[in-house]
Order: sequence, then C-alpha cells, then structure tokens
Amino acid sequence: MTRLNKPSSHHRPMSERIALAITHWTGTARAFMLACLVVIAWLLLGPIFRFSDTWQLVINTATTIVTFLMVFLLQRAQNKESRAVHLKLNELVAAVEGASNRLVDVEALSEEELEVLHLHYRRLAEIAKHESDIRRSHSIDEAQTRHELKSRSRAAREPADAQ
Repeated sequence: MTRLNKPSSHHRPMSERIALAITHWTGTARAFMLACLVVIAWLLLGPIFRFSDTWQLVINTATTIVTFLMVFLLQRAQNKESRAVHLKLNELVAAVEGASNRLVDVEALSEEELEVLHLHYRRLAEIAKHESDIRRSHSIDEAQTRHELKSRSRAAREPADAQ
C-alpha cells in the first residue's frame, strides 16, 4: 500500500491556499474583534453622516458581500472535513474484523437506502437490549440470526414449560 503524504502548501493550487488561509483566519478571535470594530466604527460614523441611506447602504452592502463569500468558504470547509471523516470511518470499518463492509462509502447511498440501514441498526439496538452481556457486539446479520435462534429455542421450550 502506498503511503499518502501530506502535500506541501506550495503544491496546492493558489485558490485552495487562499481559501484555507481565509477559513482559518475568520475562525480566530482577531477576526471577530475586527468585525466588532468595523460595526462600532460604522455606528460612530452614523451621526456624522446623519444616519443617511448611504450610511446604512455601506454596512448592508459590506455584510451582504462578506456573507455571500463566507457561505462558499464554509461549505468548502465542511465538505473537506466531512470527506476526511468519512474516509477515516471507512478505514476503521474496513480494518475491524466482523464489521459490515456494507458500511464502507455508506454516504453514497440514497436516502431510502440510508433509512433501511437505520432501521436495521434500530433493530440491532432492540436485540442488544435483551443481550445478557452488555460488552458483546454483533453485526446486524449475526445479531438477527442469534435472536432468531433464541426465539425458536424459547418457543420450543414454552410448550414443554406449559405441561
């Protein structure tokens, strides 16, 4: 297996480096303080500009532009983070013996397929509630099979118990 090396920053496209730097900077206390200072400066300039429409338009335009650009930066950061988490989870699922490989790349499934998996795991949680050893773990298939065997065994004993 080839080792994945982190690319050095000079190998990344310029747009990615800029987006990454802005994303990191906007999440700092300094960026928040700068935004507060801009608003305070704008408020202090209100009486000088007699709270005119132009004075209001300046802050409205500035905040609209910043918000518009930040939506794309935040979505980019969220997509990258989400992809990284999914890859890490895929690696864990692939590496753990007994884990269902059906869960690798599960994020690519449709909403309906995800709902089916959700129902399977809900069923697994119900089965686990009746497990005497809380440390025991199962795949869905294993848990379902064991549950069915227990149910059949219980059903077979019930007529004998009734006698």
